[in-house]
Amino acid sequence: MLLQDNFAASGLTDEQRDLQSVARDFTMREVLPVANELDPVEGEIPMSLRDKMAEIGFFGITVPEEYGGLGLGAMEYCIVAEELARGWMSVASIMARGNRMFGSFPEDKARELYPKVVAGELLGATAISEAEAGSDVANIACRADSVPDGWRITGTKMWCTFADGADYLTVFARTAPPTDPQRRHEGVSMFFIPKQRGTLPDRVTGTKVRKIGYRGWSTWELAFDGLELPHDALIGEEGRAFRYIMQGLDLARAHTAARSIGLARGALEDSSDYAKTRIVFGQSIESFQAIRFKLATMASEIEASRQLMYAVCRHIDTGQRGSTQASMVKYLASEMAERVTSEGIQIHAGAGYTTDFAVERYWRDARLTKIFEGTSEIQQRIISDALLGR
Repeated sequence: MLLQDNFAASGLTDEQRDLQSVARDFTMREVLPVANELDPVEGEIPMSLRDKMAEIGFFGITVPEEYGGLGLGAMEYCIVAEELARGWMSVASIMARGNRMFGSFPEDKARELYPKVVAGELLGATAISEAEAGSDVANIACRADSVPDGWRITGTKMWCTFADGADYLTVFARTAPPTDPQRRHEGVSMFFIPKQRGTLPDRVTGTKVRKIGYRGWSTWELAFDGLELPHDALIGEEGRAFRYIMQGLDLARAHTAARSIGLARGALEDSSDYAKTRIVFGQSIESFQAIRFKLATMASEIEASRQLMYAVCRHIDTGQRGSTQASMVKYLASEMAERVTSEGIQIHAGAGYTTDFAVERYWRDARLTKIFEGTSEIQQRIISDALLGR
């Protein structure tokens, strides 16, 4: 894989290549063995691994230096995410629980919170989606009613991963009903809810979602039964939180592309190694043209997605919005990941359909990348709207 590695690093600065090397070494030494042990038995990401991630600085990659972070950009964030996802996508995802705090905190609050985020002492979970508000985020119905002492939240949320393990919840709820069908996104606000790690807040109950993948942590359906919050739980402007969601989507979709590429790379590397040792008809299957061509196609599709991801990250790091480009790379990389990981199972044949090999984990997790952070169909809608108009 030396040729591919050299090409993949082209265009990166020395500092970015060093960070890539650190993340790769950490993944192969610390993440992959844990994933291979715990994912088949649906175990959770251990606290010791999270502590090691914090020591390196993975939770503070995009956090400004004045708050104790590394002050780096989308490129560095996605470089690390690809490497971590090659081991376990859930670990590449928990990194976002530090780097992607939504909203606009007052300066005093930012200085209080961010150093704890960087240290891994304060990781969050975000509750945006609902049963009728997934792709249609503007359809949020969970309510936050104004009361004399602050706010009262009532309603349900879906797909809140890490709700139990997090130190706080970021909840998006409606503080005003929509008055214009064309502006349903108005009236949604964001709330910061500190909580004890390992529990849910009072007057919040949860049911675990029975997932086929994305193991290592739990995903929840949450029910808010009159959770009362102080006035200062509101973050940013009341009724304007939809824009916080939208502002974070470009980076979120680039991050999903990075995770997709990492999963696909895991399948490629494992399949290449397997092809060298699997003997059929007296020879290793790496000598068969069908296998060689599969691997060649897999490698080419991974690299094409990676280079587009780098371009999108550079665009984001200039401070520009790039929603169409972010949708393109999210769409292409996630679709690619499902194909490549499926081919990895095919190369492993019957062995690939067991939990004895990590390739089935990459396949299960790759299937999710086509759904979260906006389905493939939503990305196609965004791209086609940019091409043809609404």
